[in-house]
Amino acid sequence: MKRLMVRADDLGYSEGINYGIEKTVKEGVVRNIGFMVNMPASQHGFDLIKNEDTCLGQHTNICVGDPIMDPKLIPSIVQENGGFKSSREYREAFKKKEDFVVLDEVILEIEAQYERFVAITGRQPQYFEGHAVESVNFMKGLEIVADRHNLKFIDTSFDGTPVVANSKKMYMWMDSTSENYDPEKSFLNMVENSHDDGFDVLIFHPGYLDDYILTHSSLTIPRTKEVEYASSKRLKDYLTENQIKLYTYDEV
Repeated sequence: MKRLMVRADDLGYSEGINYGIEKTVKEGVVRNIGFMVNMPASQHGFDLIKNEDTCLGQHTNICVGDPIMDPKLIPSIVQENGGFKSSREYREAFKKKEDFVVLDEVILEIEAQYERFVAITGRQPQYFEGHAVESVNFMKGLEIVADRHNLKFIDTSFDGTPVVANSKKMYMWMDSTSENYDPEKSFLNMVENSHDDGFDVLIFHPGYLDDYILTHSSLTIPRTKEVEYASSKRLKDYLTENQIKLYTYDEV
């Protein structure tokens, strides 16, 4: 039996993103949602989906917007203006095999975002992971905070190797930055090449484009394509016809 999952990241990034994710939940197949809690649109995003049957995780973010902690306490991950360092800075450091993230500092911000998640939602995250940043210390910090609060930590894989959650292998699929990206082809490719020894997880970043996204994210048009496909009748029909169940992290 195929064990497949679809995850939508970035709830809270902007109002446009929030509306796109809302559509994939209410009209589509998305049940796993990664929630960014440090953004001005975070409460707006949660309010849109709070009454839906979803598995809501903390999508810990240290590269977009402003931190929750006092920037003076976490200098390794912020710019001079107090906002987070950009994802480009993390990528450039990773290419040089450097990690400027100070573990003790990033733990402070991860913990603050966990507390904000609980304050907004009234409950713990159902899974715990990070907005894609290539930093060993960031991942260590996530795991430490997850262990501290008995949370389901989901590691990030950048090279196709599986990660492990609750002793289960999880194969991560994400093609949204590829040229001529087609989310339908990505989903069907995952189905056809799924693994027998674990779960296959397709990571979407669905959303509509507003000014904030257009000026703060390099990922644009693929987001709108994912809204269309993840909420489409043809995807739901395909799942029904092929008797495919999409799992949530609660079931891992």
